[in-house]
Amino acid sequence: MAATYRALASVVMLIGFYVVALLQLAAVAALGVWLYGHTNGLVTGKLLLPLIIALGAVAVGLWRAIRTKNEPAPGLVLDEREAPQLWATVRELADAVGTRAPDEIRLVPEVNAAVGEQSRLLGLIGGRRTLYVGLPLLLAMRVDQLRSVLAHELGHYSGKHTRLGGVAYRGRLAIEGTIERIKPRNPIGLVFKGYAKLYLMVDNAASRRQELEADRASVQLAGHEAATSALRSLPALDAAWNFFTGRYVESGWQAGLAPDDLFGGFGQLLQGRRDEIDKLQQDVPDREPSRWDTHPPIGVRIEAMAQLPAGAAGTDDRPAHVLLADVLDAGRRLQRIVIDLGNRQVLPWPEFTHAAIAAGVQRQADGIYRAAGRFTGTPEPGLATVLDLVRAGRLGEFAEQFFSDANRQEAAAHFAGPMEMLLVNAAVRAQRARWQLSWSGPAQFVGTSGEPLNLAEIAKLAVSAETLDEALARLAELGVDPSAATVVQSRATADNAGVIGAIGNVKVDGVQHDLLVLDRGLILVGGPGKAGDGEKRLKNLLESTPVATLAARHQFLPYEEMVSVQVTRQIPLKAELTLHDGRTVALQELYGSVLLERHSRDNLLRVFERINEE
Repeated sequence: MAATYRALASVVMLIGFYVVALLQLAAVAALGVWLYGHTNGLVTGKLLLPLIIALGAVAVGLWRAIRTKNEPAPGLVLDEREAPQLWATVRELADAVGTRAPDEIRLVPEVNAAVGEQSRLLGLIGGRRTLYVGLPLLLAMRVDQLRSVLAHELGHYSGKHTRLGGVAYRGRLAIEGTIERIKPRNPIGLVFKGYAKLYLMVDNAASRRQELEADRASVQLAGHEAATSALRSLPALDAAWNFFTGRYVESGWQAGLAPDDLFGGFGQLLQGRRDEIDKLQQDVPDREPSRWDTHPPIGVRIEAMAQLPAGAAGTDDRPAHVLLADVLDAGRRLQRIVIDLGNRQVLPWPEFTHAAIAAGVQRQADGIYRAAGRFTGTPEPGLATVLDLVRAGRLGEFAEQFFSDANRQEAAAHFAGPMEMLLVNAAVRAQRARWQLSWSGPAQFVGTSGEPLNLAEIAKLAVSAETLDEALARLAELGVDPSAATVVQSRATADNAGVIGAIGNVKVDGVQHDLLVLDRGLILVGGPGKAGDGEKRLKNLLESTPVATLAARHQFLPYEEMVSVQVTRQIPLKAELTLHDGRTVALQELYGSVLLERHSRDNLLRVFERINEE
């Protein structure tokens, strides 16, 4: 019933959407006739042009939505040879809910499962069915829990939820495509935005009813415990996946590396942190339902499940991955399909972990080495440069830039922290230490014998001229030569930098540029083009080209190279940057300048304040 309601509502709302468009077209035409009779043609054109553009956006949105094909999402198609038990389970559950089994099963990387159907004639004729199964679910769940998830998804087929899903899908595309193309202040845009909210409210309400209907199949075929525990596990698994990618993968990925078995690593993490994940599963997210939700809150679904009759399903606590012939091989193949490695170096997990952390430490060390080079005038600075400052009694003077609230003596003592990092970098460069992968906790820094290596005590000795020789002797015992630890990147780059703002059409030393504001520096893009195209140009620029490539192609000014910034006017911005090499750069925002986001200028001013405080 929910499927019929949703399809009917989608059709009615879509018709209403275009009725509204036609009424507005008629209103614009009538307004045009009236204006033409009371003003001249030029005035009429200027007043009607924004409205005509908005109505053109409606036509474009409809045309693109109609032409869009609801193709299956990327994934690894599993045949019966690769997943005989999974296919048998799916067919069994499909028979039990009284529906046709899917035509294909696709393994996908998400912590999710879903179904799709390429139906025809607005769902009157069924089409090819695809069942999507997230590999993380196979790695984390029991067999009976996965059965409950599969029963839920097949319940969508039996309820004909997928048959007419294409109508709602194209409706969303048409409305969202229209809204994107109409500028915020266009009066027609305000009407369509209000209508879009109404459409989503109606469609989402039907979607929530469908989820509750599908939950009936989950409880009936898997039992209360399997169904509710599977549902409880989803937020915990999602959190575990985000932790895994953020803590174990991201730093190496940013350093141009990739693990050879991404999903196998997630499986190892699940085993290593099982107790933590089990605790997360005990806490069901508690939040109030919202009219904008496509799914009811998990707590609401669990309460509804408790009222449903359960079948005679037994417990099956085997790991769900037994339903695949070789889950590790499937994970590697899925990785090749869904992840674009580019030119990244692919390494086994132990080597990947070490190389990723080593690259991050080297980036931090390079920042200090470059600062030491600017402070001393040394062209190729390194750890020896910093230690020479210690011996000369100038470490406090140098370290003040890193500890603005400390005097020179305090800054020298505080520098023991950064010094430890520099010593770690030196030990790695000398191949006398490495990071050892751990799935149950942080990676350990170990020496050549595999024992944990702590350089904190040596670092404390190394920040004082009186104890520096003792520190050097202890480094020598470890086989670490400070002179071999030198800067790798002699100038800061925009690799993996984030964009915090952009301003189009800014004068830089009297010449117009587009200004990209990063969290590490400024990119000055010369020859920007017409002032009126600034916002669109900036969006296209950032969407089409990686930030690091833009910094390499254009002038890049790292913040660390700026000594001070004198802001003489905030709006429109006018400032002069003084660099460490003595050069100055004048920035002047024009009245025709455009902000990519309204906080772009504010973010840049905050950066300037921070530079002046250092």
